[in-house]
Amino acid sequence: MSATMPAGLIETYPFAADRYDEMLAAAGQPRAHWRAFAERLGGFPEEALLQRADFVRNAIESDGVTYNVYTDPKGTKRPWELDMLPLIVGADEWAALSDAVAQRARLLNAILADLYGPRALLAEGLLPPALVFGQHGYKWPCQGVQPPAGIWLHSYGLDLARAPDGKWWAIADRTQGPSGAGYALQNRIIVSRTFPDAFRELHVQPLAAYFRAMQDSLARLAPSDDEAPLSVLLTPGPYNETYFEHAFLARYLGFPLVEGQDLTVRDDTVYLKTLRGLRRVHAILRRLDDDFCDPLELRADSALGIPGLLGAIRAGRVLMANQIGSGVLESAALLGFLPAICERLLGEALKMPSVATWWCGEEPALEYVLEHLDELVIKPAFSSMHMEAVFGHELKGEARRRMIERIVAQPHAYVGQEWVRLSQAPVWNRRLMPRSVGMRVFAAATPDGYTVMPGALGRVAPRAGMEVISMQRGGLSKDTWIRADAPVVRTSLLKRRLGVIDLVCGGADIPSRVGENLFWMGRYAERCEAGARLLRAALVRVSSSEPDSELKLSGLFSAARRAGVLPTPDEDSQPTTAEEALLGALTDLDHPGSVAANLRALAFSAGHVKERLSSDNWHALNRLEQLLSHPIASVDQALPAIDQVMLSCISMAGFAMDDMTRDEGWRFLILGRRIERLAGLATLLSEPLEHGVQERERMYEWLLEAANSIVTYRARYRRVPELLPLVHLLVFDNTNPHSIGFQVDALQRYLSRTARELGHPYPSLLIDPLARRLADFDLTRFEADDCELAVGTLRTLLGEAEEAANDLSEEVHRRFFIHTVRPMHLRRVA
Repeated sequence: MSATMPAGLIETYPFAADRYDEMLAAAGQPRAHWRAFAERLGGFPEEALLQRADFVRNAIESDGVTYNVYTDPKGTKRPWELDMLPLIVGADEWAALSDAVAQRARLLNAILADLYGPRALLAEGLLPPALVFGQHGYKWPCQGVQPPAGIWLHSYGLDLARAPDGKWWAIADRTQGPSGAGYALQNRIIVSRTFPDAFRELHVQPLAAYFRAMQDSLARLAPSDDEAPLSVLLTPGPYNETYFEHAFLARYLGFPLVEGQDLTVRDDTVYLKTLRGLRRVHAILRRLDDDFCDPLELRADSALGIPGLLGAIRAGRVLMANQIGSGVLESAALLGFLPAICERLLGEALKMPSVATWWCGEEPALEYVLEHLDELVIKPAFSSMHMEAVFGHELKGEARRRMIERIVAQPHAYVGQEWVRLSQAPVWNRRLMPRSVGMRVFAAATPDGYTVMPGALGRVAPRAGMEVISMQRGGLSKDTWIRADAPVVRTSLLKRRLGVIDLVCGGADIPSRVGENLFWMGRYAERCEAGARLLRAALVRVSSSEPDSELKLSGLFSAARRAGVLPTPDEDSQPTTAEEALLGALTDLDHPGSVAANLRALAFSAGHVKERLSSDNWHALNRLEQLLSHPIASVDQALPAIDQVMLSCISMAGFAMDDMTRDEGWRFLILGRRIERLAGLATLLSEPLEHGVQERERMYEWLLEAANSIVTYRARYRRVPELLPLVHLLVFDNTNPHSIGFQVDALQRYLSRTARELGHPYPSLLIDPLARRLADFDLTRFEADDCELAVGTLRTLLGEAEEAANDLSEEVHRRFFIHTVRPMHLRRVA
């Protein structure tokens, strides 16, 4: 193989001699571990590279990979940024790196054990007390906690940067709930498919073994009391910036994804509120910051935590990964004290050096920082300060004076760090371009020590010349390939052999919150589709040039108001045209019954159950939410948008019926759909029955359209709509999925099975009487010349159907989604 890269690419890639280049050892000379990939890359025509870049972007969109950034102009669901070119690390270099990272994890775990135990480091002067007790990260309620196997730090992240001389330096420790491992796995899935031949031939080490070690460790260390251990992943919820990762990891590890409201503590034991009742939780992999975990003993205003959680931890009834209080080690000021502490606690030299750091809380360090400000980066000493790093050489005039005043006023709150000029690596943007890069590496605790992920989250500055790498500020990511010396064995998290316990517990851990959100996801999906059909029927007639188009609108606006799609005008509202009213019912987010508002509510419910949806299902949801994001100013624009909404809704219904496992969660999704359709049909059908014969007859056509039954009616009867066949089709025909009778039959089946399997009484009084009333209704009464008595009876029956739907919704919520009574089987056995 040639020792140089193809000229076509190297000419576009500037080599910087004053910093380390990850790909090139010298201008035009790839490093040994990069050479094979560089030559393969150079052999691709530009069109092939563009296609691969498109593949990466499409994969990000299809999988719904996001990194939520607050106040971001792209919205809260900002697409994850992934460069298609990997960051490649040689086998020998990685062996030394991983050994140093594992040692550092052991050291930090030992420090936590000391700080919340004997506090010898403080007594011996190896750590200043002000550095520990003077920050919010130290949690006094955790004093004396004895975690299982003495492990405080179950997962650990370390940010690394490479200096111009090629040496790696530790920049920051991530110890609360380090993010990024899931994104690294997602990056691997995408990039390995982008360059499959290179991935295989370069012997890239797989990541699955790391996640299996994490999975097995929690199961082995959890206090199980001879029960099958249940591990959960605790998330702050969908508004957290890394929520995608939480959902992705939960699905990959096979853990229920839970929020604080899903858990409850009783008798110092943590329980998951499932659709089957309360089930004990033995291990919690948390992505919730320390402060918010327990409102009883930590932050009282937290709505995200679990009251009593610390009591369960103290009692040794649950494993917390990472232990609450581990955030104390995220202080940048600790870096300068680690070498001496490592000698004291581990009896060995620190293998991974930290970037030179001066904590201004010590007088000599303060003097040094002020004297060498131009050479340093000023950072907050504690993570709770939320201050951006400031390069001293960029401070001029008044800004420099203010920074010095702030440091002098509160010296303990600041550190000065040596400015490490980051290494650079190529990114692809129609050509090779250099960007500053770093890595976040990960380690997981096992009963046999720490294991390091053979890969990392490559972190890339968003612009050329930018030295700060921050995902919040638009940074890119890379897949990190760790090469092996020989072919590697590909592994999977799937168990080689399943036991009986796996079979009987497979579907028993669905949190009640998940069931509730699936239920409302079904309701909102049905509500969106029904509202769109009603608006389409109205818009078609409003835009029609036929002379009797206004007559054909008879009752339609009243029906839309009755259904909540159109708002009821108040006395102070300005009169609007029919077209304006209908466009508002489509796009007005301030009106809770509009299609756009219901789409937003649907996305909200779906966002809470993302880990239970297939990538195809989630892709359809992403498209659906974006359909009405652009202004719609005319009927010509509205009608295609409505068609797209309905097509997406139909796709989602198809995914529900053909893409989801028929477990309890699926049944609650279907229950939501059926209850919503029952209520919606009853409301819709009531409108014509409020009017006289002639006006009623003008409503039949749009009624069949809105009920999605016009094609069926025409195929069966081949004539204009009439009352008797219409009533039969939309009310009593159990073969029509858009009839009242069909919904009642389906609800009886699903409610009966759900109640039986989940151990709740079947709500027969709410649904069976309605079924009997439908079965006993005498349709021959509509054959009379004057059938108004039959119309009135049917109107009463429809009112009962709507009331039954609303009562069923309340009953489902009461019986399955709240847990206020303690069942007898939860008594602890001494």
